[in-house]
Amino acid sequence: MFLKNLSLVNYKNFEERQFEFDSKTNCFVGDNGKGKTNILDAIYHLAFGKSYFNPLAGQNIKHGEDFFIIEGIFKLRDRNEKIVCSLKKGMKKIIKRNNKVYDRLSDHIGLLPLVIISPADRDLILEGSDIRRKFMDSVISQSDKEYLQTLLKYNKILQQRNTLLKYFAINHSFDQATISVYNEQLNGFGTSIFNKRAAFVEDFIPIFKEQYLAITGGEELVNIHYESKLFSRDLLSLLESNIEKDRALQYTSVGIHKDDLRFEIENYPIKKFGSQGQQKSFLIALKFAQFQFLKAHAGTTPIMLLDDIFDKLDEKRVKHIITLVDDENFGQIFISDTHPERTENVVKSIHQSYKIFKL
Repeated sequence: MFLKNLSLVNYKNFEERQFEFDSKTNCFVGDNGKGKTNILDAIYHLAFGKSYFNPLAGQNIKHGEDFFIIEGIFKLRDRNEKIVCSLKKGMKKIIKRNNKVYDRLSDHIGLLPLVIISPADRDLILEGSDIRRKFMDSVISQSDKEYLQTLLKYNKILQQRNTLLKYFAINHSFDQATISVYNEQLNGFGTSIFNKRAAFVEDFIPIFKEQYLAITGGEELVNIHYESKLFSRDLLSLLESNIEKDRALQYTSVGIHKDDLRFEIENYPIKKFGSQGQQKSFLIALKFAQFQFLKAHAGTTPIMLLDDIFDKLDEKRVKHIITLVDDENFGQIFISDTHPERTENVVKSIHQSYKIFKL
């Protein structure tokens, strides 16, 4: 799979711009503020129907305008796929595939597997569990449509249960029968999600460790642990035993929406005990493992976006990244960088065809 061309209208800092891409390596170079990352985000937008960097969709519209349009032509399994993502202020975002509007955005997820490596990824280590859950869910969802639908159903029931708990508190009432209905539904969906997450992490860890070793060449022991209360008790009994706590808090305090991934180096949390260099290597290994996992399970080679990472990495880590992508089977890669000469030296060393776009 690769992106043949991209068209932007009123997207972030671009009024109107078109790009014709190389099937292997494409680089965007220029000073900060020229829109290099915005182009990568537009590509991400086509794959996921949302921005990687700004969750507020309306803020991706160019200042002074009232809509944006992103259009891309992808070569996928010997056929062209035209994907259009558009948003008009005050209206619902629209995703089209070959001129047909999706009824549900979730139906689009997984068509265009994609991995992004960005300085913003440090949040995976430094921030709360929701960031790591989203990472895990994103990887699984790109290769398992049933998982995504189950997750959406779980979140809908969870929201309804939380609304009911607030209603009970406001009205000083309680209805065990209604709560039990929600508990049963959460248990069904949640147990399925838990089982798939556990299976994913078991498959993912060896790939991740292999990538970390390739990047560092060292002997450091790294690991990922999936943390969930469902390892010790079924979700239904957890929900039932925590009902008084939930009534007091007015939200559901247990379930797969509280799961986490624990990142370790030498059996200690990398957030507290890993150096900046070790954390960077951990994150890059995580993303390259994501790439390898998707390639094996999604049925096509993912697109890789590298956002401004050469500024953030030492020469040794950059060389390891180049070694990993210098492979005929790697696929299409997009790079943003502030130094044209450095970028050209890097892409020449990859021994693949390339284009450089100066902004």
